[in-house]
Amino acid sequence: MRIKHILSVALTCTLAACTHTKYADTFGFLPENTPEANSEAFQRCLDGGGRIRVRKPGEYRLCRTIFLDSGTDLKFAPGAILSRAEDAEGTAARFVLLNRGALTREFNDNIRIKGLQLKANGIDAGRGRPVDIPTIVGMCCHTGFFYVRNLVLDGYTFLDLPPNDFAIQICTFENAVVENVHIEGMKDAVHFGPGRNFVVRHGVFRTYDDPIALNAHDYTTSNPELGWIENGLIEDCTDLDDPANGTTGFFARILAGGWRDWEPGMDIQSSGDAVVCGGRIYRSNGPKVKVNYVSTCRPEHLSGTVTYPDGITWTMSQDRGVCHSCGVRNVVFRDIRLEKKRKVALCLHFDHDQYSRSFYPYAEIPVQSNIVFERVQVLNEIPALIQSRTPVDSIILKDSRIGSSEIRMLHALDTEGMVYDTTVVRMVGVEADDLSRVVCTAGRPVKVLGVPEATVQLIDNR
Repeated sequence: MRIKHILSVALTCTLAACTHTKYADTFGFLPENTPEANSEAFQRCLDGGGRIRVRKPGEYRLCRTIFLDSGTDLKFAPGAILSRAEDAEGTAARFVLLNRGALTREFNDNIRIKGLQLKANGIDAGRGRPVDIPTIVGMCCHTGFFYVRNLVLDGYTFLDLPPNDFAIQICTFENAVVENVHIEGMKDAVHFGPGRNFVVRHGVFRTYDDPIALNAHDYTTSNPELGWIENGLIEDCTDLDDPANGTTGFFARILAGGWRDWEPGMDIQSSGDAVVCGGRIYRSNGPKVKVNYVSTCRPEHLSGTVTYPDGITWTMSQDRGVCHSCGVRNVVFRDIRLEKKRKVALCLHFDHDQYSRSFYPYAEIPVQSNIVFERVQVLNEIPALIQSRTPVDSIILKDSRIGSSEIRMLHALDTEGMVYDTTVVRMVGVEADDLSRVVCTAGRPVKVLGVPEATVQLIDNR
């Protein structure tokens, strides 16, 4: 499907499924009500989907996860805010909104939400307090969609995002649009897991972590499934400066991974390793410390998380879409304004830390593909505009002003079995302080096209 048709297809499908209008206030969803009463009333209104309108402005406190069904067209009036709260016993919602199929890994279709404003009030998704529903391993967000098709989020605002959980998380999806979004705070703004056909556009971000995360691989606790992210457009987005908080992330994290079939004697990190066994993907899900075990017990449970006699805790991640590598391909970044000071803005990444090892030694090599950056403006100190430790077949940089920023092609550090084929870097209409020094490599094969005077500079593997 062509990217420009995603919005119209998702919107048409959503509206076609809605046959009548339900007004939330007639169900008892009112700003003056308790979190318990509002949670119950809003859920009754949303049950079964349909055209739902929140027409009264005000702050609506919620203490329970609100589930969305297929065929939901939900619209909020200006000034209507969903506000996180605890109930009288100190219990909070694990999520604010979640599609119902996320619980059973069954697809929900045709969900449209317009004008959603969230207020966290310092409450993350259940961290450090009793929560209303059990953990869905890998889903850690305020607004979540897992197993969803034809999704539109239009006019999403969240200005006090706490430090532990993503604002928006979308995983195992087809046709997703996030537009007219404004997110500020401390964690990922828009976090994708595997899926295809997506748009993020007209976005304003000020986040300590990544505004855009295309995480085909991720920590066990940060993505419920693994797989390729394909066919996307990130357009008209601004990374606002935030000198008071700095950063730990990138404007866009483009995360790949590779893993192997389980075999006895494997070295398994306590957190984050993946294996394929019995037609299923299992993830190590132990303490987030760099402890390694020798795996002697074959993981074979059908669901959930189990600790085996060899000391390894495994989560059964997925039994559909089983693969041995993942990454990002066919994605365009267009009209991107980078106002925030970052060491790296656009990173094609492998994790290799106490939380996760993206690439297991001698695993299937993930080659990310056809990544295009068009009309990018560097407006602050950003030493590396683009940095890659993952294999990638081509990177295109067009019609961009990048100042003294570089493109760095680096090795995956301390990773046995990683082999790089030649990456083609094509530059068209790029303005830089010194084009001859834009592309740097730590021994990787790189071919630069489009800038005759450009030469590849050898650098330390930094």
